[in-house]
Amino acid sequence: MKLRDLTELAARNLREAVLRNLLTTLGIAVGVASLVAMLSLGVGLQNMATERLSRSGLFNAIYVTPQSAARRFGEASFTPDNAARHPLDEEARKAIEHLPNVLEAYPEIRFTTEIRFENKPYMTMVAGVPQSSRGNASFDGMTGAFFSGPEANEAILQIEFAKQLASQPDSLIGKQIVLRYGERQALPAQASAKGSADAGLPAGFSVIPREARLRIVGIVETEPGGFGGFGRGRVLIPLARAETLRAAQGSDLRELVRGSSARAAYENLTVRVADATDVKAAEGSIKDMGFAAFSLLDAAHNLSIVFVVFDLLLGIFGSLALVVASLGIINTLVMAILERRREIGVLKALGAADRDVKRLFFAEAGVMGLIGGIAGVFGGWLIGRALAFGTNIYLHRRGLGSANISAVPWWIVIGAIAFAVAVSLIAGMYPASRAAQLNPVEALRYE
Repeated sequence: MKLRDLTELAARNLREAVLRNLLTTLGIAVGVASLVAMLSLGVGLQNMATERLSRSGLFNAIYVTPQSAARRFGEASFTPDNAARHPLDEEARKAIEHLPNVLEAYPEIRFTTEIRFENKPYMTMVAGVPQSSRGNASFDGMTGAFFSGPEANEAILQIEFAKQLASQPDSLIGKQIVLRYGERQALPAQASAKGSADAGLPAGFSVIPREARLRIVGIVETEPGGFGGFGRGRVLIPLARAETLRAAQGSDLRELVRGSSARAAYENLTVRVADATDVKAAEGSIKDMGFAAFSLLDAAHNLSIVFVVFDLLLGIFGSLALVVASLGIINTLVMAILERRREIGVLKALGAADRDVKRLFFAEAGVMGLIGGIAGVFGGWLIGRALAFGTNIYLHRRGLGSANISAVPWWIVIGAIAFAVAVSLIAGMYPASRAAQLNPVEALRYE
């Protein structure tokens, strides 16, 4: 039987029982729609998590600490003892910044201090924020604006601290606060007497009280949490400005008591590389320099595994509806055999082979699967859009930002249609085989 004749016969048979075939195709469409909707939710949530983590700079960041700090947290050290004594100071920072594919290396400058507003004191934590954090997801939807420059005398307040200063936090924008802090000043080296126990010790430093006036330029809802960079601060100032303050930090006293150096040392550095693929090489180079380093790549890998399992479970539950729809295909085609026994007998009497009869029923099943798959993909996309729309309405009512929780990539579209056609063809195997086995003589005598 020619392909053209086969196509015409299949189309005619589908038109004759249009209501039954339409309901069967609708069942396939519902099954595909449920499958696409569930997979789109899984993909959308994964994309949202990946995008927000990427925008936070966690995927292309390396957290660097001195080896002594790593040992305090129970981490193993694989570097020589003399390397473990290397201070994580400005010299080390510049050396790290000169490594291949390293964009920047910035310290965590964070200190407890007193903020005065309208002659009232407030104890809080101040943290320096690098200028590259402008695109950080934590600043989405913030009230006001980001810092105008890297050394601007400006501050961004976390919403909870802003509520302590005023009942209407938005009214604080444009007003000034006074930052009272202790400035670290190195003492001049003094000659020690020969044989003195103090010989060889660093001269140390002094702490001088200082003040700085800052203008409030923004209010942020979520306290920016960094992968070791600038989190845990309720008053945020530009990192370059924080460095010029030379504020005394907890690490200064620790390094002085340990006798490491009279120079200022950093508790940690956040190293940002050009791409996540450069993290491993940069991390190895930093460890070779005598510092402890780690990244979130392993955690991100585990997160990907969780999402893959999540997508698999959603796909399995979504496929159940499609399997149920395949029973409708079997029922429709079996009923068609009973109604078309005489037609099948005529085809065989005219010379149609068993494989031609099978192809006819396979063609009908495949057409129903194809049409149902296309309609189901469109329906699943609409369901995903509706869920995303309803979710965003709920989030906006709660004062939260919008989120795209649904995504239908091309592989879901092609995969869902192909899966629908494959299930339809599998469901048509039994009716096709049964039709091909009909005796033409008995089929012609059937009324």
